[in-house]
Amino acid sequence: MNTQTIMTLIDQYGYLAIVFLIALENIFPPIPSEVILTFTGFLTLTSSLTVWGSIVAATVGSILGAVILYGIGRLVSVDRLSKFVNTRTGRLLRLKQTDIKRAGDFFNQRGTIAIFYGRFVPVVRSLISIPAGMAEFPFWSFVGLSTLGTLLWNTVLINAGCLAGTHWQVVMGWFEEASTIILVGVTILIALLIGRYYYKKRNH
Repeated sequence: MNTQTIMTLIDQYGYLAIVFLIALENIFPPIPSEVILTFTGFLTLTSSLTVWGSIVAATVGSILGAVILYGIGRLVSVDRLSKFVNTRTGRLLRLKQTDIKRAGDFFNQRGTIAIFYGRFVPVVRSLISIPAGMAEFPFWSFVGLSTLGTLLWNTVLINAGCLAGTHWQVVMGWFEEASTIILVGVTILIALLIGRYYYKKRNH
């Protein structure tokens, strides 16, 4: 979905479009929330949309998308993934049931931090809902943390778009650059942690 289509939908359908697009953005990460939210902020100056109404609509859309992905994670579940390791594909990937169990335990221990801060990282903000469901992280805690993190993200971007006015695309570019830097940093960190885990595992 290109930027022009996103802008047209929001301009024509207002809050309903915001809910729909943000829910879709959570399920399909390539749709940029930076575009949706900063343009929405700008529209609060030229349409009947309000800042707080837009924030609420965006937050509702985010939670809808997150809950859908959480449900997918519950369908997969740690138990089903443990059975997968016994298949040929699982053996080729060198997965073990103990690895799956450790991952589930780790998420339940650190999931609060991962779910909240994950809402500020592109791609991660969507995908974090799946392991939360797989690990059977408490549903209402998941919804609460997701709502808080998403509310902060939406508030910042929509207000930034509103303050920037006709220069909202410049602000959008800043957020996109910052998001890219954060994503690269998180990717490197995850790669280092995985490398460290397998290094220790091999030595033991």
